[in-house]
Amino acid sequence: MNYEPVIGLEVHVQINTRTKAFTRAPYVFGAEPNTLADPVVMALPGALPVLNKEAVRQAVRAGLMLECKIAERCKWDRKNYFYPDSPKNYQISQYDQPICIGGAVEIELPGPSRNVMGAHRKVKLTRIHLEEDVGKLSHFGNASLVDFNRAGVALLEIVSEPDLYSIEEVFAYLNSLRQSLTAAGISDCDMEKGQMRCDANVSLRPKGTTTLGTRCEIKNLNSISGVRNAVQYEIKRQARALDKGEKIIQQTRRWDAEQGVTQPMRTKEDAHDYRYFPDPDLMPVVIAPEQVEKIAKTLPERPFDRQRRFMQQYDLPYTVTSVLCPTCALGDYFEQALEVYPKNPKGIANLIANDLLRELAAAGRPDEGALPVCQCKIKPAQLAELVKLTDDAVITRQSAKEVFAEMFAAGDDPMAIVERKALKQEKQDDGALEQIVRDALEANPKAVEQYKAGNEKAINAVKGAVMKATQGRANPQTVAELIGKLLS
Repeated sequence: MNYEPVIGLEVHVQINTRTKAFTRAPYVFGAEPNTLADPVVMALPGALPVLNKEAVRQAVRAGLMLECKIAERCKWDRKNYFYPDSPKNYQISQYDQPICIGGAVEIELPGPSRNVMGAHRKVKLTRIHLEEDVGKLSHFGNASLVDFNRAGVALLEIVSEPDLYSIEEVFAYLNSLRQSLTAAGISDCDMEKGQMRCDANVSLRPKGTTTLGTRCEIKNLNSISGVRNAVQYEIKRQARALDKGEKIIQQTRRWDAEQGVTQPMRTKEDAHDYRYFPDPDLMPVVIAPEQVEKIAKTLPERPFDRQRRFMQQYDLPYTVTSVLCPTCALGDYFEQALEVYPKNPKGIANLIANDLLRELAAAGRPDEGALPVCQCKIKPAQLAELVKLTDDAVITRQSAKEVFAEMFAAGDDPMAIVERKALKQEKQDDGALEQIVRDALEANPKAVEQYKAGNEKAINAVKGAVMKATQGRANPQTVAELIGKLLS
C-alpha cells in the first residue's frame, strides 16, 4: 500500500461506582429496563445534579495510572445535541478544562515469536475527561425502544493523539489500556456489558509525508475484534478511494459487523456544532496536590512495570510473566505464594501459569470465560506448600499432580492429602529399591539394548516400571542414579 494509516482512538470506560455521576441513582448491569432512573436522570423540572466524589477520585486514579497531569481545576460543560437516549438533550461533560491532561499508554508490539518480548513504545494521550453516559437504544424492525438505566453512569473518555499506525498497534493499545484500568479497579472494562466502548478516527497519508489526511470517525465499536475489523476495512476503503482520485469526506460512520463494512451516518461535526457552554448547575472542581499524592499511594504497580520486575527479580521467562502480569489478581496470587516459600519462584510461577490456569479455564462457563483466581479453592499458601513438598522430595512430581487435582476440587491442604493417600516417597535403605530396578532392567531387555545403542529415551520404559512397582513413591532421581550405576 502506498499510504500510511494514522489512527486516534476515543475510548469510553464506565467507572466502578455504586451510583451515577451526578445523582444517587444506582447502576448495575442487567437490571430490568428503566428501573434505575430518577428525576435527575430524566431531567424533570427542578431536579439538579450533584457530583459523585468517588467518580472524581477514580478519574484521578486513571490519570495517574496513564501518566497524565492532573488539573488543579476542572469544570463541567454542557454538550448539546438531541438524541432519544439523552433525556436532557445535552450531556454533562468537560470541554476546555478536563480533569486529566496528556499522558501515555505503553504498548507491546508482536515479537519475532511468541516466546520473545516485542518492542515497547508509548502512545501519547491528549486528555481524559469525565462525563455521564447516555441510555441504550434497542432496534426492532421499524421500532426502537430506549432503556435509561445506563443514562447518567460515570464515564471516562480517554482520547489518544493520532499516534497509532497499524492494526497491531490498535489491538495492543486497547489491551494495554484495559489491563491498566482493571489492575487499578477503576473499571471491569467488559466490552460485552458496554463498560468499554471505542470510537476510531482513521485517516491515510502518502508514505513518507507528515501532513494528516482527512479523517473519518467510526462510532460505537463494542469489541476489540470489532475495532480491529472496522479499522482494517476503513483503511482499505480510503486507500481505494484515494487511488481513484476521490476526495475523502470528513464524516461519522458506523460499523456493520454482519456486512463487514463501514457506512456513513452523518457529516462529521466539529466542537462548535455542540454549542459547549459551562454547566450553570455545577461548580468547578479544585483538586489539591496533596489530594493527588494521597490518591497516588492507592495505585497498584503498572502491568508492564511488574512484568519487567518479575523477569529481573525472580529470573522468570517472558512467556511466564506475560501470563502472570496482565491480570493483577494473578500477579498478586503469585507474590502471596512466594511470601510463604521464596526459594523457588520458577516452580510456583510454572504451576500457576500451566496447571492452575488450565483448571480455572476448565472450571469456567462458556458464556463467562475462565473461573477468576479469586474464586479458586487453592489458597496461595497451599500452592506454595505443594511446591515445597515436591522440592523437598516428600512427594514425587507425579504425585504432586494428583495432590494438585484434589486441592483444586476440595481446597484441602496438600500435606493432608499426601497423608490420606499415603503418597510420601519411601526411603529404600535396605537395597529393596535396587532390587526393583534390577528386576525392571531384566524385564525390559529391548529398552536396555536401545539405550546402549544411543537412544536415551528408551530407558524411560524401565523408569516407568520401577515407579509402577513402587506405586509412584520412589524418588525419580534415585531411580535414575541406580539405573545408570547398574547399566555401567
